[in-house]
Amino acid sequence: MTDENTTVPARPRGGLLRYVVAATLARTADGGAVVAIVLLVTASGDPGWLAGALGACITAPHLLGPFVARSLDTTRDGRRVIALASVVHGATLAAAVLLYPSTHAIVPAALLIASGLLGPLLTGGISSRLPAIAGPSRTSQRRAQGWDVATYGVGGTVGPTIVAAVSAWASPHTSALVLTLGTFIAAGFVMLLPYSPPASDARDVPRPARTLVVMFSSGPLRRTLYLTMIVAFSVAALPIAAVASTDQLGTDDAAAGVLTAAYGLGNLAGSIGVMARPLEGNADQLMTRLATLVATTLLAVALAPSFSLATAAYAAAGIANGYFFAATLAARNEYAPSEIRGQVFVWTGALKITAGSTGTALTGAIVGTAVHLPLVLAIALTTAAALTSASERRFVTRQVRAADHVQPGTVRRD
Repeated sequence: MTDENTTVPARPRGGLLRYVVAATLARTADGGAVVAIVLLVTASGDPGWLAGALGACITAPHLLGPFVARSLDTTRDGRRVIALASVVHGATLAAAVLLYPSTHAIVPAALLIASGLLGPLLTGGISSRLPAIAGPSRTSQRRAQGWDVATYGVGGTVGPTIVAAVSAWASPHTSALVLTLGTFIAAGFVMLLPYSPPASDARDVPRPARTLVVMFSSGPLRRTLYLTMIVAFSVAALPIAAVASTDQLGTDDAAAGVLTAAYGLGNLAGSIGVMARPLEGNADQLMTRLATLVATTLLAVALAPSFSLATAAYAAAGIANGYFFAATLAARNEYAPSEIRGQVFVWTGALKITAGSTGTALTGAIVGTAVHLPLVLAIALTTAAALTSASERRFVTRQVRAADHVQPGTVRRD
């Protein structure tokens, strides 16, 4: 990372604004696609299991995203890879929607798998372009990461909202086609981003499996990976916990929407906070502290005795997760070797989505046993991950100090 006082070439103006537009449009489409598919199937009168299966066809392939992400680090112009991914993502989604239900379900399923495979390039892939746009200083980088967190929040909220509104006004088919239009516009904005050359020769860029080994071998990247996954797994319990807890809070089921909205608004508030006052300090340590804060807010959610306090706790959890997410983006940027930065962003994003989906599924399976059991599990896992990361760092620090204290072949002078 370049020092604040170092003279560097001026960055093209307007790059961050174009980035925010491109990222928001792409992530809105990615966030709303599943809802559109589920509504499309149910509106056609087909069974719920088919809706779930086709929805999984567009979400499950995210885990394979890293295996198409190497091109981000090898191509002469990564913008072209992301723009093409955005266009193909939209085109295959549109084709699946237009062919359903006039063809056998396997045809739209295959198209949705192709669309989902490119999803990580619209999430982590686009984020990998941000360091070259934000400017050289750590402050400008971290402020820009606040904007990036906001695009995820807006995309995840606005996407399903657009689908619901357009479906009610026109049809689920139309809502899905609106999303695909957004991906085409996003591709245009991606190509308007400032050009940045590849960080290294393509021959020096490791394959996806090797990249994952490098990430596990690096302490900061390893901690980034497992903290990101466990926090994503944990906060995924909140929407289902909101529905399950309404009886205990003395409200009806519709109030669960208020709780989840409070969480979403809190997440957006956290990203605004990072924009206004960028995170300071070591990203590795920040992740540990903020993961602990997330666990604390989850505890507040579990213990909230009234609906108003629960709403405040959900908002606090959203704020904490917004700050935590910004810290993980900073860690990916600051600790990833330049030759695999794109793959690191996509690997982390893909595994985060997988962990979140697992958390949602597990919460739905066990919440009937005890309302607060998913939250208790989430608190325990997040706290354990934070403690593990802190212990890892302390162990490494002690080793370094011991090595510095006594060097072989030197004479101590104390």
